Order: sequence, then structure tokens, then C-alpha cells
Amino acid sequence: MEKEYVNKYYITEVDAVADSIYCHHALLGDSVITEHKHKKGQFLYTEGGVVFLKTSQKSYFLPARHYIWIPPGIKHSIHPSSPNVIMRNLYFPIFETDTDFYDKINIYPVNDLLIELIMFTNRWNGNIFPAEETKYTIAKAFKLVLPELSSSELPLALPYPQHETLKDIVAFLEANISENINFKTLASKFDVSERTLARLFQKELNMSFIQYYTILRMLTALKLLLDDKLSINEVALKVGYSSLPTFSNTFNKIIGVRPSDYVKNKNTLI
Repeated sequence: MEKEYVNKYYITEVDAVADSIYCHHALLGDSVITEHKHKKGQFLYTEGGVVFLKTSQKSYFLPARHYIWIPPGIKHSIHPSSPNVIMRNLYFPIFETDTDFYDKINIYPVNDLLIELIMFTNRWNGNIFPAEETKYTIAKAFKLVLPELSSSELPLALPYPQHETLKDIVAFLEANISENINFKTLASKFDVSERTLARLFQKELNMSFIQYYTILRMLTALKLLLDDKLSINEVALKVGYSSLPTFSNTFNKIIGVRPSDYVKNKNTLI
């Protein structure tokens, strides 16, 4: 049985020893971990639910069978779908061998080898010191192999707009996610030209309207698929897709697995 988070361990313990690798596997037992940061880089993998991770610039969605890498110094809060989520964390100091892979916050799929490595670390909790040569070498190797095992990052994040009109537009898209809203209609509703709106999305969010809208719909679909009461077809309709094959193909392109496979495996993957 996993222990629960106690005394907000991440504030007091993770950075207490500069060169240690800190390992923590625990049942969250809470609805949120408030904003904080570490001097160490964080590997986060969860089981038993999905997690939103928020920074000052983006909202990230961490689904089943994926992990998120959080570089040192990034302020973030963690919002799980349930207090029963198990969080598996490893916090690493900066090594001279670190590449630019470790400078970016990203979400990556977890393959079978990485699952085995994660579960191997389940025997550890707390600091692993350099003097503990065997344990430290294994834990350090865990970090060093991440770039090799994480070649395909997933675009499971949405940036926050700063422009007031774009904030209203994004809120409208979220509130009307079941409608298939086209770009021309959206521009007309908010009384801006299509050209201006296209520039706003690119400048503010660094992506096109289609990219943003598609990711928003797929992230919403991921959440809905966790509800056993909804069929895949119902989920497709709720995110504005009248064609099930189109929804399935788009989901596969963004998430990396078809919705039918996600539903079939979700109990074993989360």
C-alpha cells in the first residue's frame, strides 16, 4: 500500500541535499498540490487517474501511460482527477552530462522498459546519496536514458492567452466544445477579421486555430473517456465530431493510440 503525502514533502525534503536523487512514491490523498518549484528536475508518472499540471504559461494534461519531465526552477501546481492517484516521482540534480532535453517541460509516452524501471524504483523512498554507489548509479542511469526512450513528445498542453479578446474566444470554445465551430463563424461572432484572428492565435499561442482547437477537443475527449458511462461515439459527439472514423483518426494522431484501444487498456494503464 502506498503511503500518503505528508507535510508537503516537496517543500522541505526534495532540495535538502543538493547532490542526492530524491525518490517518492505515494498516494496523493489530496485534491491539489499547490504551486511550488524545485532546484532539481522532476520525473512524474501517475497511476489511478489523470493529472493536470499548470505552470504560469501552460496547462498540461498527463494521461495514462505517459510521464512529464519538469526542469529545475519551473513553478507548477498539480491537479489530479482524484485524491486516489498514485504519484511516482524522481527528482534529479543537474549533471554535467545533461543535454537540452532536460531544459524543456514535456510529456512523453512510457514504453515497457521504462515501466519496468519505474517499478524497480518503487523499493526506494527518500534521498539516494552518491555514497550509496550501487543505488545512486542505477537511479542516475534512469535519468540518463530518458532522452533515448523518449523520442516522441506529445502536444498535450495548451498555452494561456494574454490578449483579452482571445481569452474570450478560448472560453467560448471550451463552453461550446460539442459544436463544430469553424474559423469564419468564430471571427464573425467576435467581430474580428479572419486574418487578425489567425495572427492572434499564432502570436499569442504559437499555434494555428486548427492546432489549438484540435488539441482542446482531444484533451476534453481524454477526460470524457475516463467516464465509463460514455461510449466512444458519445464522446466523439460531445467534442463536436459527427464522424466516428474522423474522431478516431484525429485522436490517434494526437494521442498516439486509438480511442478504442485507450478505453480497452485504461484500467491497466492508469
